[in-house]
Amino acid sequence: MQVVLKICGVDEAGRGPLAGPVFAAAVVLDAARPIRGLRDSKLLSAERREVLLVRIRERAIAFAIAQASVEEIDRLNILQASLLAMQRAVAALGMLPDEAWIDGNRCPELPCRARAIVRGDQLHKVISAASILAKTARDAEMRRLHECYPQYCFDRHKGYPTPEHLELLQRHGPSDIHRRSFGPVRRMLEPQ
Repeated sequence: MQVVLKICGVDEAGRGPLAGPVFAAAVVLDAARPIRGLRDSKLLSAERREVLLVRIRERAIAFAIAQASVEEIDRLNILQASLLAMQRAVAALGMLPDEAWIDGNRCPELPCRARAIVRGDQLHKVISAASILAKTARDAEMRRLHECYPQYCFDRHKGYPTPEHLELLQRHGPSDIHRRSFGPVRRMLEPQ
């Protein structure tokens, strides 16, 4: 009898933005219910990610999405906050996987074996699925935050340091959800 390991894919979204939380997702796919089209979320259109999001939620054995707050990012640093969000996502799965495959070169401390896989979101469908869940959840949160802070246009750039965002940041100053530990925001808060 062949033993099938329960592999959990883990990925984050939102390490680079100047505003908003960082998200992570953990997914255990069901080999009996394959999902076609899984790829790194950055290579998919927003519309395609939404379609795949529904399929992942319907067909995965387990999935969970978690985040680390702007305050945690500023207190811990973005790497540690990303690892914390990953820990939270795995803990929220409702099951203990046999092994977690983490996109990147670092693993959070987990209660199971863990492997860091550089470009894992491009190499393994289970990590691609986590990438899609994390990205769609973070994008939805940034659209929600746009309603609270419409002057920053978070619905368009999702907090990333685009020319538009940098110009709006200069014009309005940092909001409560801007990451004060990030260079462009920190420099604005320094005394002149």
